[in-house]
Formats: sequence, C-alpha cells, structure tokens
Amino acid sequence: MKKLWKNCHIATMQNGQYSSIEHAAMVTSGQHIHWIGTFEDLPADAYSETIDLNGAWVTPGLIDCHTHSVFGGNRSVEFEKRLQGVSYAEIAASGGGIASTVRATREASEQELLASALKRVRCLLKDGVTTIEIKSGYGLDYANERKMLRVIRQISDTLPMTVRSTCLAAHALPPEYKDQSDAYIEHICNEMLPKLHQEGLVDAVDAFCEYLAFSPAQVERLFKTAQSLNLPIKLHAEQLSALGGSSLAARYHALSADHLEFMTEDDVKAMAAAGTVAVLLPGAFYFLRETKYPPLDSLHQHGVRIALSSDLNPGTSPALSLRLMMNMGSTLFRLTPEQTLAGVTTHAAHALGLQETHGTLETGKVADFIAWDIEHPSEIVYWLGGDLPKRIIQHGNEISI
Repeated sequence: MKKLWKNCHIATMQNGQYSSIEHAAMVTSGQHIHWIGTFEDLPADAYSETIDLNGAWVTPGLIDCHTHSVFGGNRSVEFEKRLQGVSYAEIAASGGGIASTVRATREASEQELLASALKRVRCLLKDGVTTIEIKSGYGLDYANERKMLRVIRQISDTLPMTVRSTCLAAHALPPEYKDQSDAYIEHICNEMLPKLHQEGLVDAVDAFCEYLAFSPAQVERLFKTAQSLNLPIKLHAEQLSALGGSSLAARYHALSADHLEFMTEDDVKAMAAAGTVAVLLPGAFYFLRETKYPPLDSLHQHGVRIALSSDLNPGTSPALSLRLMMNMGSTLFRLTPEQTLAGVTTHAAHALGLQETHGTLETGKVADFIAWDIEHPSEIVYWLGGDLPKRIIQHGNEISI
C-alpha cells in the first residue's frame, strides 16, 4: 500500500548537499521510498493514505554513528571533582575514570543496563535520530561484553530505530590483564570476538588506538581477526596523540576513524584514498576543553567525508542531543549547517556501511525521515537545544515518543 506525503519541501542530502526540492511530495510503499519529486510531477496513482505535512522541511532521519549508550552508573560526581580542581590522574588513581564505569557495568544486570540505556536513547530518538550505532567496551571480559551486546540487540527490538552493534572490547585494559595488553588482545582475537560474532551480536569491530590504550601493532592484530570474520572495522584514533591509527584504519579500509584531533596530512591522504570517513566528536572536544583541532582544512581539501556524532558516553561526552552536537560542529569546527546536516545523514550512513539504504532521500531507500516545522534546514543546526517541533517517520510509519 502506498502513502502520499505532500505539502512539504525536501532536503534529500544527495551528494552531501541540501539538494532541495521545493513544493515537494514523496510516496512510500511499505518501508521504502517509492517516488520523490515536485508535487506537480506526482504520478497519477491510488494511495491508501495521504498525509499533509503542512509546509514542513523534510530531511533524512538523523544518524548517530558513534555512541557508547549502554553503561552502568554515571560519572557526574567525577565531573564535579574535576571542576573543583582534582586531576583526571588523581581520579583514576582512586579507582575512578573508565574503571568505575567498568565496575558499574559489570555489577548491573542485563535488565538494569537496558532500562538505563533506553532512557538515554529515547532522548536521541526524540531529537530526530532514527539510526544509531552503539558500542560495547565497558565489560572487558566475555560475559560482560556479551551482556552489553545483548542489550544493544534488545534496544533494536524495543525502539523504532535501526541499531548497529559494535564490539569495542579493545577499549581499555581490564584489571585481570594488568600490564598484559598483548595477552588481552590475543584473548579478544582468539576467544571473545569469534564467540560473540558466532552468536550474531556484532556488526562491526572497534578499538582505542592510543598510548594509554592499545598500540597500532595490537590494533592491527585485532583488524586481521575482524577481517577473517568478515566484520567491518572502525577505530578511535588520534584523539590524544599522533600514532598513525587513522592511516592504519585506512590501510584496512575501515568504515571510519573517529576523533582525529592529532591526525597528520599523511593520515588525511590515506583516509581520502581509502574512502574512510572522518567522524568528528565535538561533544568530547567541548567537554574535555580541548584546544587541538582536527585538521579541518586538510580534510576538506582532500575530499574526506566528515561525519558528526554525539559520542554519548559517561566520561567525556554525556550528550543526549545530536542536534546540539550539530551546532557544536558548526560553532567549534566551522562546518556550515549544510555540511553539518550531511555529517549526520549521508556521511554518517557511510560511516556505518549503510549508504545503500540510509542517509539520503531517494527512490528505493528506507523511508526514514523527519518533517521539521521550520522555514529552512539551517534551523536544525541554529536552535540550541529544546524539542524542535517535528514528525518522525521510521520505515514509512509515523512514530510517537
């Protein structure tokens, strides 16, 4: 049965631009877009339902392509301590930092993790996010990584969203492997990842390539295992230092390399040649008061796709609004609203390997879109916070939050 969506303007976001259609209409058939164009070109047909969008601007559903939405507890007390002058090193030495999140996540039941994660993810859905990636990485052993990944699958079953699950077991060194990082990587490669993949819990593999986490050589060992399992890869790279992680990701044709504040010109060229997406995370940049900017001019010059994401996590980006991150992408990283919107639609789809089905509004693609009560698409980026009036359509059906 075909539905006609009329009386609207559409920013299709093809080619990373608004690619606007004024006085537009769209026809959906089931979960997919059947036709899109100007109302005057609408083919004569029978429609099961006609929906008047009252002059709204329609965009693809937003895609949050890098989140850590499942975790136990939170670190608001540590946030307050840091503002009172306690250093991160002091907090970590007293058992805080990521270690505290690992403890809280391990202690939480699957049901408790699901309940807390749903509260956070519903905030993103209400903001217009119809596709989300969620990473594990706070379990750091088989049982607890499995628990997190099972929760991610349950979020997909519970909410009207497309949810991609990424295994980030190589996020930090667990206490059981203190000073044994090579052995932990071997455990992930030989035991943990194959089992989790066999259970159908993993859509992609990620790692944290940093001096305080895992070396490029260790990450490469993980990448080889992921490739042997036909799993796509992503990478946290160049957030705190220049280790060449983004070039390593490019060599293995990673979907994305993320953060990237310390990446070099050679890294940019490698990512451009490989088609690896640069995912920028302005929430973490802001929350940590960073001063080292990603090489934005170089990324633009070499034509690297730039995506944006919330990086929702308890330690460095407790961000519950992707729209706010879009504004930060413009104000902090000087992206235009058009570039920013592309960063959470078409480029974010590439960062998840979903570009054939998501990210733009075209015939044959999934009918995920937002009808915004605004006068121009730039308003999506312009307004700071709040619940911008909208109608959310997922797989051709309007949803209520």
